[in-house]
Amino acid sequence: MNGLQQFTLGFLELLAVATAVSVVVGLGVLAWMYVVDVTQTRHAVRRNYPVIGRFRYFFEHLGEFFRQYFFALDREELPFNRAQRSWVYRAAKNLDSTVAFGSTLPLNQPGDILFLNCLIPPLEEDIKPRSKLSFGEGYAEQPYTTEAFFNISAMSFGALSEPAVRALSRGAAKAGIWLNTGEGGLAPYHLEGGCDLIFQIGTAKYGVRDEQGRLSDDRLRHIAQHEQVRMFEIKLSQGAKPGKGGILPGIKVTDIIASTRGIPVGVDSISPNRHREIHTVEDLLHLIHHVRNVTGKPVGIKAAIGQTAWLDEFCQRIHELGLDYAPDFFTVDSADGGSGAAPLSLMDLMGLPVRRSLPLVADKLVEYGLRQRIRVICSGKMINPAGVAAALCLGADCVNSARGFMFALGCIQAMQCNRNTCPTGVTTHDPKLQQGLDPTDKAERVAHYAGNLMHEVELIAHSCGATEPRQLNRSHAQIINERGLPEPLAEVYPVPEIRPEFLPHRAAG
Repeated sequence: MNGLQQFTLGFLELLAVATAVSVVVGLGVLAWMYVVDVTQTRHAVRRNYPVIGRFRYFFEHLGEFFRQYFFALDREELPFNRAQRSWVYRAAKNLDSTVAFGSTLPLNQPGDILFLNCLIPPLEEDIKPRSKLSFGEGYAEQPYTTEAFFNISAMSFGALSEPAVRALSRGAAKAGIWLNTGEGGLAPYHLEGGCDLIFQIGTAKYGVRDEQGRLSDDRLRHIAQHEQVRMFEIKLSQGAKPGKGGILPGIKVTDIIASTRGIPVGVDSISPNRHREIHTVEDLLHLIHHVRNVTGKPVGIKAAIGQTAWLDEFCQRIHELGLDYAPDFFTVDSADGGSGAAPLSLMDLMGLPVRRSLPLVADKLVEYGLRQRIRVICSGKMINPAGVAAALCLGADCVNSARGFMFALGCIQAMQCNRNTCPTGVTTHDPKLQQGLDPTDKAERVAHYAGNLMHEVELIAHSCGATEPRQLNRSHAQIINERGLPEPLAEVYPVPEIRPEFLPHRAAG
């Protein structure tokens, strides 16, 4: 064997050793990453999909540097774009939410709202604490008062997983906000964190139904005995599917969900498209009055707005029957979709968006002299501070969000909510996928998200010259018209005068 052959043989042996070492080291690194991923609790995707789940964060990071080549669609994705989701993720992690080099938001998109900064904004010492908002004062035996203006919207246990509900309950308590149970009834996990709860009565009466599916006064009293249950909400319709009842696939109806709702295990849970005992507006008002009398707590309604003629009859009948029959609050749900399962035609095209329905309802209550009696809550795609501030300008007393808090829990908008295959454990009852969602860690993120959002709404209010968010009104903003130009919000949505017959001195007489 000559020298060249010996050198070649030695090189190949060295290469084989190096390759073997590289393979061993590579396998060791992969094993280490696997162990790290399945034991950490901060990232559900990495925990449920160890090693390969890291690519999501890797590509997300690369997007910051290669944005102009591959990641330029920050504000074009639906239903929530990258910029909207990114703000929520950073707020939930309590990270700096400032941006550099200018806004990526076009300033000529019809319907967008711009806030009007004042010449002399309030100094730190001028700023007031958040004012309190009371529900049912003077009408319910146990009225409810809160300082929060941003809360967790209705999401049922069943639609959400056990760890998701536990995280929301704990996070809501930390942030001092309420959690709406959704129509799926009151589960032990709702009570776990000690937060304020709004119990929703859906059309199927889950959790408060008798054996025939009718509303049970005994069950209402039992639920009302929980001190944490502060109010009751009668759901007439929801934005995801106006005119159709709730849908929970049988694959998600587990033993505890079935016992919470009072339905069979493993069978599709389909709610009626309306309350069977409500045939007229007067029936609705009598039901509100009845539930308040039975529970002793404030009672409101939730509806996605479509046809509007009934609102006049609604307000007129309240005056005829007496203010005891009025709801203590009206939750206006936007027809901008939702996380629930729904036929596409209803999800896309049924009902009015919140920019139309919210001022319509608020102004109708003003017109009939009921605005101080009935609080206005709104919900529908308001997951960022600007959306919440805009809703306050348009007439809302406070805002609810569902999908914003889902993002805070780790949702990545995989659009698997109705398939039991949610990769982050938020909307699945697959134990293997649920293990990725750690309630302790995610509760902190829920609290951070709520706190940071309300803080940034306060910044908007202060820039507008308001000393606290509840002072925001239509004079503080303009809206982009169809020509791409801003015009005063108060001119597009003029606040009506109270009808003379409903002025306070006339009513008293």
